Amino acid sequence: MQYHSRRALIGAAALSSSIALLVGCGSADDPSTTPAVAGYPVSLVDCGQTVTVDAPPRRIVSLNQGTTEALLSLGLGDRMAGTATWTDPILPSLAAENAKVKRISDDWPSFESVLAEEPDLVTASFTSTFDKGGTAPRARFTELGVPTYLAPSDCEGKQSDTGGDGTRTSAFTMDLVYKEITQLGALTGTADRAAEVVAGLKERIRAAAASTHAQGTTVLYWFSDSESPYIAGCCGAPGVITRELGLTNVFDDTHAEWPQISWEEVAARNPQVLVIGDLTRDIQSGESARTKIAFLESNPVTREMDAVKNKRYIIAAGAELNPSLRTAYGVENVADGLTKLGLSK
Repeated sequence: MQYHSRRALIGAAALSSSIALLVGCGSADDPSTTPAVAGYPVSLVDCGQTVTVDAPPRRIVSLNQGTTEALLSLGLGDRMAGTATWTDPILPSLAAENAKVKRISDDWPSFESVLAEEPDLVTASFTSTFDKGGTAPRARFTELGVPTYLAPSDCEGKQSDTGGDGTRTSAFTMDLVYKEITQLGALTGTADRAAEVVAGLKERIRAAAASTHAQGTTVLYWFSDSESPYIAGCCGAPGVITRELGLTNVFDDTHAEWPQISWEEVAARNPQVLVIGDLTRDIQSGESARTKIAFLESNPVTREMDAVKNKRYIIAAGAELNPSLRTAYGVENVADGLTKLGLSK
């Protein structure tokens, strides 16, 4: 789920100084004097825009956790100048490399703070990050000659201008994550490693789906906010988990990615299992799984639900419920949780 910030846009004076810094530092890298690199330039079409890099990027800034974990999985930690916008701890397997990368901000970084890192590629997982209310529109980076990359999972088969987190016009599939990893591999010269990462994710999902048999079990995915909860619709990242494990999402009748739904409606649909997002960020009520469960068990509406009475909870990292390589880990996690709850036949 996307991070919605209310941070004001940066001041004109600060922006001007940052642009001057970027231009001054980039003068030594005049393309006319930079030696050609075999296989470059590389160009590809990404979310309707052409992205071109003239050489393997060496100072990548990732603006969302999803693209950060994709880049680190490609072994690019030593070529990353900064990261931002986190909902969860990093994957343990990537922790050592991630610790070496500067964290610019836990939330959306300002435009000037990104420029200060002199990036030669800026990546993001969500359209909102590259919006006027986020870090900055892609066009502002383009004006300064900085290539940008947006994950196809947030632009293909999705309308992002419908409010909230957007609406899926077609179901998200892991093929969009595989495309992201493959394209990042092409831009960074790590195509072979990208193929290995994709193969590994496919095997994780295959093995998880084969490990449990809970077909038809009804489920609800709660990401955040106890006052007006964000519940998964049919067709975002939780939809992959639902389909791979043969489950039934009780809100599969909405194509909104994360609609806000009343607790009365949630209780009326009475799912057998609750998949609860465990977020480490602190921008809304009901972020951690602990506070979510405390709410469910004390609220007079939700405490009467069968899943709450029987404590049928599966705890998921927020990143597992976002469209990214972590979705594969979400399939594993939910499969394991269903087995532990005795729902696998």
